[in-house]
Amino acid sequence: MIRAEVVLDNSIWKKKIKKVDLFFNKIINSFPKRYHFKGKRIIFTILLSNNKKIKMLNKKFRNKNKPTDVLSFPLGKKITKKITYLGDIIISYEYINRPKKINIYDFQRKTIKIFIHGFLHLIGFDHMKLSEFKKMDKEELRIYKMVEKNFEKLN
Repeated sequence: MIRAEVVLDNSIWKKKIKKVDLFFNKIINSFPKRYHFKGKRIIFTILLSNNKKIKMLNKKFRNKNKPTDVLSFPLGKKITKKITYLGDIIISYEYINRPKKINIYDFQRKTIKIFIHGFLHLIGFDHMKLSEFKKMDKEELRIYKMVEKNFEKLN
């Protein structure tokens, strides 16, 4: 079983996604079966933030003094015998909300795509080399297509 703890440090997210916990956990439930980690308890945190916060974290941990769409901090550490903590994903509202005043439907679709990208980083995917990029891109698309089938049910 896999579950996300969703933390809001910017309430503006509620304008586009009313029930953030439900939204992200429904996405996870739409993932391919191999990402459900049957027989295990897997948790991670999603911080829904803004450009200011993500820029500060990007500078501190990646030495890049600019905002970005998503940051992932993989941990993969056992908390107890039965629970593994994958790490943290931080997503910037302003980055997703481009162009300004994007409609709710498109905002949510972009959020899903960015979230999938961040999740894949938590479980070991990367895109430093072209071969890694292709592998990660293919997996992102595969997961997104499965989630998209259930998108109308997410809200």
